[in-house]
Amino acid sequence: MKQNEQNHRTRQRYRGFVLFLLLGTMIMLAACGQSGQPNPSASPDAGTGQEGTGNSSGQAGSAGSGSQPEAGNSPGNESEEGTTPSQENHDPVQEQLDQMTLEEKVGQMILAGVQGTVLDDQARRMIADQKVGGIILYANNVTTLDGTAKFVQSIKEANRSNPVPILMGVDQEGGKVSRMPDEVKSIPSNGKVGKTKDAGLAEEMGTLLARQVKLAGFNLDFAPVLDVNSNPNNPVIGDRSFGSTAELVSRLGVAEMKGLRSEGIIPVVKHFPGHGDTSVDSHLELPVVNKTEQQLAKLEWIPFEAAIKENAEAVMVAHILFPKLDSKYPASLSNVIIGEHLRGKFNYQGVVITDDLSMGAIAKNFKLDEAALATVRAGSDILLVAHSYESAKTIFDTLIDAVKKGKLDESRIDESVYRILALKRKAGLSDERQASGDLTQLNKDITNWRKQVEAR
Repeated sequence: MKQNEQNHRTRQRYRGFVLFLLLGTMIMLAACGQSGQPNPSASPDAGTGQEGTGNSSGQAGSAGSGSQPEAGNSPGNESEEGTTPSQENHDPVQEQLDQMTLEEKVGQMILAGVQGTVLDDQARRMIADQKVGGIILYANNVTTLDGTAKFVQSIKEANRSNPVPILMGVDQEGGKVSRMPDEVKSIPSNGKVGKTKDAGLAEEMGTLLARQVKLAGFNLDFAPVLDVNSNPNNPVIGDRSFGSTAELVSRLGVAEMKGLRSEGIIPVVKHFPGHGDTSVDSHLELPVVNKTEQQLAKLEWIPFEAAIKENAEAVMVAHILFPKLDSKYPASLSNVIIGEHLRGKFNYQGVVITDDLSMGAIAKNFKLDEAALATVRAGSDILLVAHSYESAKTIFDTLIDAVKKGKLDESRIDESVYRILALKRKAGLSDERQASGDLTQLNKDITNWRKQVEAR
């Protein structure tokens, strides 16, 4: 009897083992069948959940559509479950880059200013001929909220013949650096917010700034300021900074950056390597800061390192000479500061933007063509030049000529343009996108937020 029971249990275990093997084999066969057959209904960019982010030209691989690579990283390096080898290797940014002419690529590296409050013929020609990748508006370009929004949209519409959506930038920091029309309630300076030491209020500040610029159709804000206000005689920073300690500036600055980002606005942290200890306004003259690398690392660089760790989309580099690091070129043109430190030691792979190359710090010391070549060789991606159509054309012609004459490798241009296209794709830029937001509700929210700031 015991032997029969033992034989019965043995047969049961054997049948169970056979069933387990059969089931495992079926699962393996099914998996192999799936991996060998791509989904015929899936496009290369399927699953991104983004639509309408390309230009209306319909050119394949537009930087405003499809998957979103991180700036500086090639998409497709990390495979997802269920993707085919062809999907894993698909790089829409590289595809877009490969389709672009040299002229289109160089244009992406220029962010220019325009004249007046409506789109004039010179600006139209600059967009059509130099194919500039971005436009910045200043206070003299702003009228009413409706008028400014129409101006911004007219620029986007003029850009639709180009293959990549255009950056529309503005300096909207709060405090004395504000470009918003009078209908929009003002936001106080970073210095006032810094006194609260509240990162939550700083992050909300970022969301409010983003909602402000969205009302006019902008997609990029040159904020937050990450300069540490360490020199009380500084004529250009002051309360534009959150405060005099690196810890406070880092904590509140990164919070503001996240707030801007949360509303779909591209933040640009500034002014690397740090403008807080200057005694000269770089709009007028070239400031000189006699600090060593070790001194900068203990103060000025700390907020920028914090922002880079939080994947800062873009960094603006200042026109400041640091002779103990580079005795020839200011930071904005310096391979030591941009190439060796920002790109090298900080391993920053995002977009590097120069401060305005028409400022006195550059214009009084360098020819524009020399400055343009120097900053690109150093590692800058976008050259900001305001107030002059001729300056934008000079930069465009200089870079084109340098490539054609072998003074600058086209691969160096490609590096920058890849980062720019990746940033625009990640942000979902589209020339179709209109100004948006509720002015009444925003003004109420600004008022309530200001009460919290003032109560602290």
